[in-house]
Amino acid sequence: MDSSNRLTYPQRLFLWLLGYSLLLVGCFITFQYHREKEFKADEMNTRLQMINTYILTELEHGKNISDISLRDFHPFDDIRVSVIKNDGTVVYDNSIDSLPGKNHLDREEIRQALAHKSGYTVRRHSESTGDSYFYSATKGDNGYIVRTAVPYSISLSGLLNPDVNFIWVMGAVALVMCVLGYFATRRVGLHITRLKKFAEDVESGIKISDSEPFPSDELGSISNNIVRIYARLQQANIDRDREHNAALHEQQEKERIKKQLTNNINHELKTPVASIKVCVETLLEHKNISSEKHDLFLQRCLMNAERLQHLLADVALITRMDDGSATIMKENVDLSRIISDVVSDRDIIAGSKGIVIENDVVRTLEMSGNPSLLEAMFNNLIDNAIAYSGGDTIKIRLLYEDVKKIVITVSDNGVGVNEEHMPRLFERFYRIDKGRSRAAGGTGLGLSIVKNAVMLHGGTITAENVRTGGLSFKITLSR
Repeated sequence: MDSSNRLTYPQRLFLWLLGYSLLLVGCFITFQYHREKEFKADEMNTRLQMINTYILTELEHGKNISDISLRDFHPFDDIRVSVIKNDGTVVYDNSIDSLPGKNHLDREEIRQALAHKSGYTVRRHSESTGDSYFYSATKGDNGYIVRTAVPYSISLSGLLNPDVNFIWVMGAVALVMCVLGYFATRRVGLHITRLKKFAEDVESGIKISDSEPFPSDELGSISNNIVRIYARLQQANIDRDREHNAALHEQQEKERIKKQLTNNINHELKTPVASIKVCVETLLEHKNISSEKHDLFLQRCLMNAERLQHLLADVALITRMDDGSATIMKENVDLSRIISDVVSDRDIIAGSKGIVIENDVVRTLEMSGNPSLLEAMFNNLIDNAIAYSGGDTIKIRLLYEDVKKIVITVSDNGVGVNEEHMPRLFERFYRIDKGRSRAAGGTGLGLSIVKNAVMLHGGTITAENVRTGGLSFKITLSR
């Protein structure tokens, strides 16, 4: 059978409850019907037994059976009276002209009377008269059984039948039970339907939401808890997978950056190494070279050696930062003191190029940080401005501070940077003017070191061109 044609569980549950209710009410009606019918039959028998006892008493007093009057026993207007011996022989019957010759010991009411002093039969057809009667028999001490009978007419049938109003009442009770059962099964069915859909969603891998509550009862509370627990478990798995994917992506990104860094280092090392090699080979091959050229080649060797030294130092620093903040030791430092020391150290170089460094950060700025990284951060920013800004002023200013963060700007009044370079300004080995950067001895890692140092201190850094000219770096550091 197609599952779509089957009844739903709430419908089947209602039909089960309906069947159970109808069976229970039907059994009760049947039992009560027979009980009431039996009660009315007993009541009829009791009234006839009174007549039987009266007749037996009159017979014991010597009265003739035909002389006994039954006018006081109403509403029985047509009572059939029979007198039967203990051997089953009928000796008197007021409803027939001639006595039946058939033995009456096989009659049910006679057998009961012989065994229990009295007995009755609700309805039996009489072979003597051709009619049906209600029989009641009583055994006397004189060896006779008096049996009275009432014709089983429509009126007697109505008297013996139970009250049909009882059936109507029980039918109404059954209807009420069905209505209540419908609402009860509908409520339970709603739980089952929701749980079935929940199970199907779980099997299908659909994201579970606990926003739609179950009905407010014990089963609903249990169902809500099940859905809520699973939804949290599912969300925990999603978060775990997201974190795993993020960690995997981060690891892959680190591998990519390391590979890129290796390739870039290899490329950056070729130029100074090749230059040093050419200079040394020239000196070896031309031993009679003039002293001026000899000194020039040695100066080139020294310049490229220093460039190599700077490159290796920057690579070591950025590799250290790539290893993560766990390896970076922090301590309580005064940021203003670090900035002041860097400015003092760079004043001579800046002054030789006609550049003035204005440091407005004079008050104490305590924070948790790594002194060498903070120093490298401001060294690179100032060196970058000295080498490439083309301006004559570098300003360091405290923009904002509170208990959680410090915001500082480092700006110059030079030529600034074209907007097309802004998105890649902090990339490793990215140079705006490659020839000019190499000529200035730059490694291409300065701003990348600055960004990583800021991030390791829980901060951010942005760069923008100043309207009046120059470039401004806004640095936010966590305290």
